[in-house]
Amino acid sequence: MKFKLTIIAVLLCSIAAWGHHSFAAEYDGNKPVTIKGTVIKMDWVNPHSWLHVKVVEDGKEVEWLCETAPPNGLYRQGWRKDSLKEGEQVTVEGFRAKDASNTMTARSVVTADGRRMFAGTANDGAPGGSKQ
Repeated sequence: MKFKLTIIAVLLCSIAAWGHHSFAAEYDGNKPVTIKGTVIKMDWVNPHSWLHVKVVEDGKEVEWLCETAPPNGLYRQGWRKDSLKEGEQVTVEGFRAKDASNTMTARSVVTADGRRMFAGTANDGAPGGSKQ
């Protein structure tokens, strides 16, 4: 019986691990990107929170999706649910998605008043981070 429970526990943990991706699986460390735009919304969800930013590119408004750390990670770095407000101007720095979509992994967010907030995790495999 113990053996069966151990096997089930191992399988469940393995399935959960498949749900999390590495930086290199989705983002290109050779393609840093900086966007400037207006906050549409912030989704405080697991496993990663998402910042939606409206950017004007070639005269057209496009939405960028900026992946950040999980809610708990952002909270520990000083973020609060009211840290970014809809309509606020921001500059987001990070790395572009490999699929060339308007998606990036955000490393930092700078508000119009100059507040810089770290948005990533130190060990996600992105350039400048540390693998542990």
